[in-house]
Amino acid sequence: MKSILSATIIMLVILTTTNAHAVRIKDLASFEGVRDNQLMGYGLVVGLNGSGDSDQVLIQYQSVVNMLERLGITIPSTSIKLKNVAAVMVTATLPPFAKQGNHLDVLVSSLGDAKSLAGGTLLMAPLKGADNQVYAVAQGSILTNSFAFGGQGASAQKNHPTAGRVPNGALIERELPNTLAGKSVLILNLNVADFTTASRIVTAVNDKFKSSVAFSKDPGSVTLTIPEAYVNRAVDFVAALERLEVKPDVAAKVILNERTGTIVMGEGVRISTVAITHGNLSLVIKETPQVSQPAPLSLTGETKVVPRTDLKVEEESRRLMVLQEGATIGDVVRALNQMGVTPRDLLSILQAIKAAGALQADLSII
Repeated sequence: MKSILSATIIMLVILTTTNAHAVRIKDLASFEGVRDNQLMGYGLVVGLNGSGDSDQVLIQYQSVVNMLERLGITIPSTSIKLKNVAAVMVTATLPPFAKQGNHLDVLVSSLGDAKSLAGGTLLMAPLKGADNQVYAVAQGSILTNSFAFGGQGASAQKNHPTAGRVPNGALIERELPNTLAGKSVLILNLNVADFTTASRIVTAVNDKFKSSVAFSKDPGSVTLTIPEAYVNRAVDFVAALERLEVKPDVAAKVILNERTGTIVMGEGVRISTVAITHGNLSLVIKETPQVSQPAPLSLTGETKVVPRTDLKVEEESRRLMVLQEGATIGDVVRALNQMGVTPRDLLSILQAIKAAGALQADLSII
């Protein structure tokens, strides 16, 4: 088990210490205004097999009465009983440049105390954005990939039956405005702000278009001026720009997860001169109760329980390992692997190296 864990750490280091390759600008940044938008709405799910909201949830009663009134059917809310209806919240994500008539996947989640939405049908539910405008309408059969059955003595459940999806269940009714139309200046926002990466993007863009098209005012964005050759052709300019490759710069960082023993290290991690030794102290205390009683046919004495304690102390002897200044994280892991440390021991060692000021990286514990 120890060798498997050590091999896992070495593989993580190998994966993170290889030379970084160039990455497309498309994968490093996005244009300002080109973003997803969240939609949300309220709806009713019908056709459930007795697994809908109970009588304690009144919201679906009023919703059903209002829906029937819009259909020309008037009925008092006190005279109906609903077991196959559930009130739900419907959510979806509207991608940029989505056109009227396109379809979206929607997520349906129970709002009351329904036991399951399996087999139900979502009725027409308007989906609104943050501006309270309706951008899509959702309707369709719900897929939960789950079930929940039970009685008074036993029950069975698979996955999560009170939430499901309606594939292509929403129809877009309103389009978002085109954020690229008529613009002469575009702003490229980096996914991870970094001075070096922003500078490299500016250099790559200016070299591509043979002019001062790009400049950066901060490490999180690059301002682009559309060249004359691409006036009224913003899509072609963006397509040519996104294909450019840039080598991103990554800060030296070590991520530790003490719950799972996972350790991830970046290639820029360096170690100053430091000496490391790690010895495990094992202390085992075992209590064994024993019974002391008088001899047979004895006229005196009494039976007593006498505790017996076995004490065993073991301390491993480890060599003192010295790491020279400028050692890479691969050198560190190879040295610690020779000492036979486990990933959980490595967590403590890296924290101690950081406390000593010898770890030249940001140590993050999650």
